[in-house]
Amino acid sequence: MNKKNNTKCGFVAVMGASNAGKSTLINLMTGENISIISPKVQTTRTRVLGIITEENSQIIMIDTPGIFKPRKKLDRAMVSAAWQGMMDADIILLLIDASNKAINHDAKQIIDRLKKERELGDKRPIWLAINKIDKITPQKLLELSAELNEMLDFDKTFMISALKRKGIDDLKNSLANELPENEFIFDKDDITDMPARMIAAEITREQIYLQLHKELPYAITVETEKWENFDNGSIKISQIIYVEKDSQKAIILGKAGTKIKQLGERSRKNIEKFMGCTIHLKLFVKVKENWSNDPERYIAWGLDPSV
Repeated sequence: MNKKNNTKCGFVAVMGASNAGKSTLINLMTGENISIISPKVQTTRTRVLGIITEENSQIIMIDTPGIFKPRKKLDRAMVSAAWQGMMDADIILLLIDASNKAINHDAKQIIDRLKKERELGDKRPIWLAINKIDKITPQKLLELSAELNEMLDFDKTFMISALKRKGIDDLKNSLANELPENEFIFDKDDITDMPARMIAAEITREQIYLQLHKELPYAITVETEKWENFDNGSIKISQIIYVEKDSQKAIILGKAGTKIKQLGERSRKNIEKFMGCTIHLKLFVKVKENWSNDPERYIAWGLDPSV
């Protein structure tokens, strides 16, 4: 009599300082751009769930906001969400950027917190993934790995390059094997739990950062205001880009509206790629001072406005 195959399912919290490559790693492992990537730091605001289902294992990856020294209310809420993501996980995966000349302050803070949790009796596996190994010599990489494992005795260490797709399969297979035996939480075809409206807004926000990160500050956001499905399968989407100043609005609009048209075209193509259908996208820009203190936005992002 054949033994029934047991399924494995669990949560993996991807921790790290800003720009360590967390979103790139999760997008690569899921095969879709579900988490925003940009040259700006602190661009992941919510706890994005990336779902990887292969054979008998379902890996649910939590792309936490980067951990950094918070300066504003939104910063505090994002950092709080990152630590909450850690508390919900079966496996904690710390991502370290090997291209930095030294272990930075934010990374040290995370390691110190993980060390304290372990000293308090937290027995969950803590894994280390050193990312961007193509940016460092083998000798320096070994030295970095030794230094990190001296700071915290990691259960496993992986050398990867998310951008170059090196070491990813080994990491993914190891995660799948280590997960607890559980029934699948999501359908096999699911890749994220984020609503389509939010993903569409994040795609547009990503394009704004990619094209205007040198001109615009961090404090912009995008909301999907209207979503209309048509009988032919196409979707009409209206989005509002919120900024804090008139000068920021002028940058996004561009001369004679050329920049916002370019943003809209690129965002539309990427939303079409994700949704697999024709998209009609309209973008509007509104000035709203201190939008980042609006409790409703925190709730929509899954953040705690009381932090």
